[in-house]
Amino acid sequence: MEIIERPTYLNHIISLLGKGMMLILVGQRRVGKSYMLKLLQSWLTQHKQEAHILYVSKEIHAFSHIRTADDLYTYATTRLPENEENYLLIDEVQDIADYEDALRSLHAENRCQIIATGSNAYIFSSELSTRLSGRYIEIPIHSLTYREFLRFHRLEDTDKSLQGYLRAGGLPGLCHYDIEDENQISDYLQGVYNTIMLRDVIAREEIRNVTFIENLAVFVADNIGKLISVRNITHTLKSQGEKVSENITSTYLRHLCGAFIITPVQRYDIHGKRIFEQNYKYYFADHGLRNLLCGFNLRGSIEKVMENVIYHHLVTQGFKVTVGILRNGEIDFVATRGEQRLYVQAVYLLGADETIAREFGNLQGIRDNYPKYVVSMDPVSGGLPEYPGIIHIHLREFLGTDF
Repeated sequence: MEIIERPTYLNHIISLLGKGMMLILVGQRRVGKSYMLKLLQSWLTQHKQEAHILYVSKEIHAFSHIRTADDLYTYATTRLPENEENYLLIDEVQDIADYEDALRSLHAENRCQIIATGSNAYIFSSELSTRLSGRYIEIPIHSLTYREFLRFHRLEDTDKSLQGYLRAGGLPGLCHYDIEDENQISDYLQGVYNTIMLRDVIAREEIRNVTFIENLAVFVADNIGKLISVRNITHTLKSQGEKVSENITSTYLRHLCGAFIITPVQRYDIHGKRIFEQNYKYYFADHGLRNLLCGFNLRGSIEKVMENVIYHHLVTQGFKVTVGILRNGEIDFVATRGEQRLYVQAVYLLGADETIAREFGNLQGIRDNYPKYVVSMDPVSGGLPEYPGIIHIHLREFLGTDF
């Protein structure tokens, strides 16, 4: 099977080799972590011909005997000679019990450069930060950007291609399917979603109320772009017949985030320059899975999907993204990367005067000189004279821009 390269990720990983740190590739299942590991293995084979390269995949039955940290340590040390250039590549390392003990020992012995993948955020954040603190770099792997989607599906940048991306999402495996066939898209995404929910949520977290966590995922999918509190979720779902507590709601949200299905986005007080610790917006790691839960007809939900893909475009470029809070309004996205900052408003169409006043007016209320964007699907973009300095840009152009 052809492996399509994603050079941005590969080059970043290569640049970090030999720096004395373990590299951990994290992200939702089926976003391409395993393929990145395979691409790295191919690169190492070509460019490090004297090195010893050991590949372990917990997705493959041949490695089913590696169940514990001791198994992993023994397997690695018997195949990677001391005092030589060694690379250990492990796919889905969280499926090995107490894996962090083996990684810590192999790293301390300077036995090999370790590159591993994993599909559970909270397992990594707790186990790695506790036992491997200061010894690893976490590299997020995301679903395809719009430009990657075009390359994977061999498409031109057209309105039709953008509609395909907005509907189908960016899981790399979809390149083997007809993205215009809703049944094919749905079947593939349903299989991915079932695997994530079963393996990374229900089984791993020992979920008892399966119906509730499934309904919770649908609720979040239907409320993309809205501020959500645990209390409001619990109240709403109780009104629909669910018998749950706020504690259960909070715990199950955490499990969905842990499997990288959804990501919480905090609120940021632009004038007060502080982060609010309660009430988040949530976005899906892949908006195709969001559409699976709510239906692939974008009519009525286009702004939600637009927000999701704009958020995704920003985080794939390394921005930390928050929701901007003003005294009398809200900014959809405040994106910060080092000293760089962007403000972004998302709206489907700027048809009414009040819509223009809201989207441009909120940005105009920010008293700094960082770039400010209104992203829409209007056929004509460009600034408005009454709102100088605010850039109006079509979604296609925005998704094709490096910031």
